[in-house]
Amino acid sequence: MNTPDDVPPLSEDFAVRLDLTPGWVDLTLPDGSEAAAKALARETVDRLDPLSPEIGKSAVRDDMADRALSLNEDAPVLAAAYYAESGEALMDLVIDSYGDEGVPRPTAEEVVPLLLQWENGVVVGEPEVTGLELPAGPATRIRSTLKIKRMLGLGRRTTGFVRYAVFPPGLRSLVVVTAMWEKIRLTEENVQRVDEIVPSLRLDLVDGNGDDIV
Repeated sequence: MNTPDDVPPLSEDFAVRLDLTPGWVDLTLPDGSEAAAKALARETVDRLDPLSPEIGKSAVRDDMADRALSLNEDAPVLAAAYYAESGEALMDLVIDSYGDEGVPRPTAEEVVPLLLQWENGVVVGEPEVTGLELPAGPATRIRSTLKIKRMLGLGRRTTGFVRYAVFPPGLRSLVVVTAMWEKIRLTEENVQRVDEIVPSLRLDLVDGNGDDIV
């Protein structure tokens, strides 16, 4: 999972929250450790509805733990994945905030090339760029397809993605939501799943201990 290049995280006193609908699993790890990933996977799978016999619980737990470790590698403020009823992961999602002390936040026009930058992939085709208003603030939405380099540089794989850059009023930070999937045939369904939950994005004020300020 990639984020706009060379833009450091900016610490402000808010927490990013998202209401995850059925199928979505919160994979955010406080410390990013393997032990935390395994504990999260075990607890999550144990409370899921009975899974399809196509995939056993142990396989889902292993996938969930590995996915949590991978998604939390760059310490996002939120990481999640969408799982089918069979236990198969269909899509990854991360949210983070970016900015630089003393540097103006990019405009909606300036952020588009940043959102199209990927460390290990190239955008193919003409991206769909949309401006919209969310409860959390004005946003720029990009939908497109990537060609991502495989390990050892042996070929490329096609990946779909949708990205939101949200400009919360009164803050210096830029909040970026990125969702990716490999099964291109599921693009329309996956885009709809992301578009359904992003409007619930909110930024809640917190104190120095991370507790909500009422």
